[in-house]
This record gives sequence, structure tokens and C-alpha cells, in this order.
Amino acid sequence: ACVARASEITFELPDNAKQCFYEEIAQGTKCTLEFQVITGGHYDVDCRLEDPDGIVLYKEMKKQYDSFTFTASRNGTYKFCFSNEFSTFTHKTVYFDFQVGEDPPLFPSENRVTALTQMESACVSIHEALKSVIDYQTHFRLREAQGRSRAEDLNTRVAYWSIGEAIILLVVSIGQVFLLKSFFSDKRTTTTRVGS
Repeated sequence: ACVARASEITFELPDNAKQCFYEEIAQGTKCTLEFQVITGGHYDVDCRLEDPDGIVLYKEMKKQYDSFTFTASRNGTYKFCFSNEFSTFTHKTVYFDFQVGEDPPLFPSENRVTALTQMESACVSIHEALKSVIDYQTHFRLREAQGRSRAEDLNTRVAYWSIGEAIILLVVSIGQVFLLKSFFSDKRTTTTRVGS
């Protein structure tokens, strides 16, 4: 029986950088890679998944989020990389969830010939519901982080814009005061007579 493993990581991906992760997977194991860009730029990265022979199983360019499921064709170390090499000045925050294998049955005797008792059936359905709740919580947590990042970015831009407007307003006000003052200032010209 294969034991399910899952890796959930949130990491910073600098501009012009590439980050790779490696996982040892047995042949015939079902795996799922799911990722989402939380902050940075246009919220997109390049993602690439290779088998132990270097054959590309999955390759997407400039994706905000995606999910890919595959079954390992052979034993070995599988490599998946996230790239931000197309970005020259924006670093990104990337979340990924890499699940290897399937969850073992809740009850070891679940594959038996006899039917489950009502209590066992209720436990299985509650277990499945709790797994989906955990998935929903993860997605909502990521959406909240993404929304918070966008709100903070917008707040910074609005603050800079407001400071700029205040400076422009101050300069225009001072300019108008001097302009109006020049209209009402009395310029006296003196004339001198020469030789009389």
C-alpha cells in the first residue's frame, strides 16, 4: 500500500530566477501538482514538470494558477520548476501543493466484501467532507492573501498619488499668489530730465 505524501510550500521567486523542486516517486503512483501565484507583477510564472529521463510532462508559460495530474511512468526523481526569468524587476510569491499517492482508506478493512456499518459510512463521509473543507480553506486563504496584496499595492499607489496632488496644488497656489501679486503691485517709473 502506498502512503500519500503532500508538500505545500509558499516561497519567494525573485525576478530573473528559477526555482526547482525534486520528488522521489514510485512507478504507477498518481500525483497532482497545483500552483498559484499570490503576489507580484501580473501574477504569472512559467511551470515545467519533467520525469527522471528529462521528458517534459507539463509545461505552461505565464500562468497565474493551474493544476496537473499524472501517473508516474517509472521510478525515479521527478523535477518541477517555477521560472520568473521573463520578469526583469518583479519578484513573485508562489504557492504550490504537490500530492504524491492517494490517501489510504480510513478503515483498513474498507475494501472488504461485506458492507460498511452505518457508523463507518458516516465516518468516511465526514472524513471526505473535512478534506474538502481543508482544500476550500487553503484556496480562500490564498485568495485572501492575493486580495490583501492587491489592496496594499493600491493603497501605496493612492498615497503616492495624493502626495503628488498635494505638491502640485501647493505649487499652483504659490504660483497664483505671486501672479496676482504682480498684477496689483504698483510699479513706479521715475523719469529724469536731462539738461534744461
